[in-house]
Amino acid sequence: MSSNASEHTLTVDDHAAPTPQTEKDKPELAEKTLALQTSVTEAPGSEEDVVDYPSGLKLGLLTIALCLSVFLVALDNTIIATAIPKITDQFKSLDDVGWYGSAYLLTTAATQLLFGKFYTFMPVKWVFITAIVIFEIGSAICGAAPNSNALIIGRAIAGLGSAGIFSGAMIIIANTVPLAKRPMYTGIIGGTFGIASVAGPLMGGVFTDKVSWRWCFLINLPPGAFTLLFLTFFFKMPGKAQAKKEMTFKERLMQFDPMGTVIFIPAIVCLLLALQWGGSKYPWKDGRVIALFVVFGVLISVFIAIQFRQGDQATIPLRIFKQRSIWSGAWFMFSVGAGFFIFSFYLPIYFQSIHNVSAVNSGISTLPMILSLVVASILAGGLITQLGYYAPFMIASTIIASVGAGLITTLGVSTGHTKWIPYQFIYGFGLGLGMQQPMLAAQAVLEMVDVPSGTAIVMFSQTLGGALFISVGQNVFTNKLVSGLAQYAAGLDPSVVLAAGATSLRSSVPADKLAGVLLAYAHALDSAYYVGVAMSALSIIGCLAIEWKNIKGKNIEMGMAG
Repeated sequence: MSSNASEHTLTVDDHAAPTPQTEKDKPELAEKTLALQTSVTEAPGSEEDVVDYPSGLKLGLLTIALCLSVFLVALDNTIIATAIPKITDQFKSLDDVGWYGSAYLLTTAATQLLFGKFYTFMPVKWVFITAIVIFEIGSAICGAAPNSNALIIGRAIAGLGSAGIFSGAMIIIANTVPLAKRPMYTGIIGGTFGIASVAGPLMGGVFTDKVSWRWCFLINLPPGAFTLLFLTFFFKMPGKAQAKKEMTFKERLMQFDPMGTVIFIPAIVCLLLALQWGGSKYPWKDGRVIALFVVFGVLISVFIAIQFRQGDQATIPLRIFKQRSIWSGAWFMFSVGAGFFIFSFYLPIYFQSIHNVSAVNSGISTLPMILSLVVASILAGGLITQLGYYAPFMIASTIIASVGAGLITTLGVSTGHTKWIPYQFIYGFGLGLGMQQPMLAAQAVLEMVDVPSGTAIVMFSQTLGGALFISVGQNVFTNKLVSGLAQYAAGLDPSVVLAAGATSLRSSVPADKLAGVLLAYAHALDSAYYVGVAMSALSIIGCLAIEWKNIKGKNIEMGMAG
């Protein structure tokens, strides 16, 4: 834009009749005018003239409500890990262990992109509230589950709700805070996500040991109720009211790409099931695993073809994904999610197995990573608000996180706290610098009608990266452990070690074999860490490809659909 102009405003108004040229050259205009009215203003301090953004107590309470909802969703990703032994004891359901995690993950990953469409074509406030209600229902079912099947169903329902919560929180921030001030708020929400993700095993251990495993799920109900009450009765989306364009049921349905959705959801389910079962429940060469990969390949190919055919009505509109900052941000989040989930999952195992600490204390031992992630996330948000550029923080994130991840691979049997504390701090700090910036980039480079879909694409990439590479890390860890046991604890049946788990090694393994088993465990963990290092380093591709945009002094008004 011209530097001489103090203000530029672009308004899409569906009351105005489009010119013939517009209809011919801009076939997506009907979709855009249906969704929202957009105004971009470059005059600092002028946002009060165009939109009444919430401030003061109202904005503070809104931020708390959004942080609570994000905290609960992120917590639910990991809190069940330390509760699983007690759950399987009560339900006699050892064979269902994999489903307790995968049921949640499957529905989350499969419906995240669909929620992007909901947020585009339906009222943001009510879509977000609906997502929270679904999540709360799932949590209540889990907390009251009389048997294993009920728990799995509850996890699947909670995962469905969680698919719309994090992206919804970011979209609400995009609607209620001027662009130049958003980095601070996205940093706070991102820090909340990081805290909950890593604190999950700690809180799960506390609830399981001190109260009941059921409170790992029931804890979601009171904060969720507060969030629902606040959003329902005290929150109103800012922005100028916009008249809806009348559409038939068929026209409205087609905006959600029903054919693409029907193909995409089972494709993702097949992929995640193949990775969940391969190398653990079934060998990789088992016909069921191979069939799942084949079906995934066929379905995803059909889905891609549908996306090209659907154009602007696609689940992933090509005009969005072709935007450089979107695909580069998606790759960055895919890589970051892969590394983060690996370290979040395997560092507690390191402390429980090698240092022989309880599940609760292993969670405490990961506090350096939590604290540094939160500090860096908030710090980056404040600095971006002042400087205007987010791309440099993504580059710094990749460099620092990769260094920290590399240092974590040096942790061994005799490593003390003077090393594992600073190593985690470095990794967490690097992670916090860049984890939220792709969401900010989506808001900066896309027209506001496309921000919900862009945000959903970025969040889906992070979820998919974590889901895929936890399975990759698990297979690398297991294979390395088996080969390590043959080398360092010859004669010991690997199935004994695998069945014992991280917390029962010393009671399940003969004393004369323990040192060798611990050495094999440490080397196997290092191998899993290497996967996290590689993915952390590969995030540099996204950093270098993303556009450098200065958001300082720019404000965006959004009048959402409905």
